[in-house]
Amino acid sequence: MGEFLEGYGEVDARQSRRFWRVVIGAVLLAALAGGLYFGFRSYAAKRKVNQFVEDLRRRDFRAAYQLWGCTETSVCRDYTFEKFMEDWGPASPRAEAASMAIQNARYCGPGVIVTLRYGRDSEASLWYERKDSTLGFAPWPTCAPQPKAYQ
Repeated sequence: MGEFLEGYGEVDARQSRRFWRVVIGAVLLAALAGGLYFGFRSYAAKRKVNQFVEDLRRRDFRAAYQLWGCTETSVCRDYTFEKFMEDWGPASPRAEAASMAIQNARYCGPGVIVTLRYGRDSEASLWYERKDSTLGFAPWPTCAPQPKAYQ
């Protein structure tokens, strides 16, 4: 009779432990995936803005202008290189490229709004377009309501 009841409940206890390990593992995996997604979804935008700032620091304004999607062959009609130099060149209010740093990045539908801080109290909001990886000035300081196609 001792042999019959010897393993009583062990199988159920093992199955219960295995079940809870799988549940806890799945929850931890989901939390890790969510953290990585939200942590890295604006990574490309920050990298592009850092490249832009580095180009400004090296005074390679042509390379910085190209990050806006404007080149010698495909000139931006509404944002000429002369206008770019007024905004970002050595005589511009944003000439302090050495002090520029990303303050924050906000994921916003089809793009990312990246706020650059420069000088003591100055900021510039840049727009990173995800579909073609170009930069531009942000059309608004925070995310505007997006059309249904982007939600």
